[in-house]
Amino acid sequence: MIQSPSLRGSLLALASFGGYACCDISLKALGAANLHSFQVAFLSALCTLPFVLGQILWTNRAELSPAAFRPALPGLTLLRGLITLCGSGFVTYAFTHLPIAECYAIFFTMPLLITLLAWPLLGEPIDARRGVLILLGFAGVLIALRPGSTDFQFAHLIAACGAVTGALNSLLLRKIGHRERSGVILLYPVLFQAGVGAFLAYGVWQPLTLQDWAIGLQIGAIGTLAGVLIIAAYRCSPAIVVAPMQYSQIVWASALGVIFFAEIPKAATISGISVIIAAGLLMLWVNGRAPAFRKSLA
Repeated sequence: MIQSPSLRGSLLALASFGGYACCDISLKALGAANLHSFQVAFLSALCTLPFVLGQILWTNRAELSPAAFRPALPGLTLLRGLITLCGSGFVTYAFTHLPIAECYAIFFTMPLLITLLAWPLLGEPIDARRGVLILLGFAGVLIALRPGSTDFQFAHLIAACGAVTGALNSLLLRKIGHRERSGVILLYPVLFQAGVGAFLAYGVWQPLTLQDWAIGLQIGAIGTLAGVLIIAAYRCSPAIVVAPMQYSQIVWASALGVIFFAEIPKAATISGISVIIAAGLLMLWVNGRAPAFRKSLA
């Protein structure tokens, strides 16, 4: 059994983000089937709901009661549900309109955004070293997207919004993770997405094939498992240990992107992503040397 909380959290996060990479590829596959991003978001939420409910029922099988579905922190749960709803829409739109590598070049700034947003939200100040690393990470985005040569789209702005909402979600998850049940943390964002998604998808609905339903159920199963794993990771390790594990997604997603969509990342994109990853790992190292961080791992 792994004794180190940091190592255990890192491995749980590594497995979780591997699952999320599979979900990202599946979202792109639904978009490639000419489904509108609203319908894709609704389908993925609808297919996730049974798995989340199953997880709640299984976890509380010995003594199932209405309390299993009741949030301990309703205000923060509502806020996280709204943020997750927006983030899911942003991410779905980005993956259905942009190459996978370009999406990740933007989404991979999330650990740096967590550090940036932790200052106003959690009162954790940013010193000169962290400030330089944040700027380095954003420079990596510029290298990857090559302003002047890349045909910027509305989807790039949407992807940036997805990175911000993802960072906010991570900070909220860290705040409520120790007090909320895993099922509750997973259930309400999915309910929000399914409910609002049904309304938005109504005007753009297209008939679904068996393959579409199969992909949706795959997203539901793998996404629920990944959600359980990332909650467990945040419960045993600080966010600055868990968040950098997201970089592992690019390995799996890039390989799957080549296999299924023939999307070979360009040299500039790979270089930019490498800079972003280096900045994120250096941020982890800097934070790891901080006394407060050491105390939190004790």
